[in-house]
Amino acid sequence: MKISQAVTTWETYQKGNLKPNTLRAYHTILTKFATEFAEKDCHDLSTDEILSFLTTLTEHTKQQTKRTRYAHLSSFFNFIRSTIDDTFINTCDTPMMRKLFWARTITPWNLIEKETIDEIIFKTANPRNRLILELMARGGMRIGEVLKLMPHDIHDRKLVLRDPKSGRECEYVYIPQKVTERLSSYIRENGIHPLSRIFPICYETARSFVIKVGKTVGVHLRPHDLRRHAATYASRSGVPIEIISIMFPPSLCSLFVFSTVKKRHTFMYR
Repeated sequence: MKISQAVTTWETYQKGNLKPNTLRAYHTILTKFATEFAEKDCHDLSTDEILSFLTTLTEHTKQQTKRTRYAHLSSFFNFIRSTIDDTFINTCDTPMMRKLFWARTITPWNLIEKETIDEIIFKTANPRNRLILELMARGGMRIGEVLKLMPHDIHDRKLVLRDPKSGRECEYVYIPQKVTERLSSYIRENGIHPLSRIFPICYETARSFVIKVGKTVGVHLRPHDLRRHAATYASRSGVPIEIISIMFPPSLCSLFVFSTVKKRHTFMYR
């Protein structure tokens, strides 16, 4: 089978199996692959050709990007072998290719101490901005999850996260009682409709003010640093690893052991 035909077969098959974002990620690399090797037979692909293609595609990119591109192409080859032609050999599956593209680079976290995070939050006078910071730092929420939050999703200390990044239908976060009370008061005082976003701002606006408040105490603060702080402080407080680790994908959570716990919990700042 020709490469162009194999790519078309893969896309047709996976449309009903993968999420739109995942399909788009695969589409990026497979479109370029099909363009370069469209008329070539799958069995005629050599390791040198694949190496040259991946090297050019991932030039000047981070190791994580190289790893992702390699994984997508290798997965496509495995699809050919398992679904189209069981005699096909995955030319990505060699020690050299795995060493070049699959090696994982662990970047140490820029951990910010609890006292610094507390100071940042207490110095934030704007009620909206303070709540956003608290939901990330006290509840371990991603910034995107905070910005999607609606009053309808709040059930006392339990928050329902719709369409989470994990791909599940929903997840749950438990926040401290004091944060719950401040959040409820904010919704009440601003007359926010149950099905309206509590924080109707864009990602860039939220990111900008997080960086700005970090500068007030002399640290380079990014939204995800607050989420990392939540997990780190939980670990130091004795929260079981099984509870903490589900909040973080393995690629970000080198400090914790991955588990299959089905809920996310928060645990600190009672």
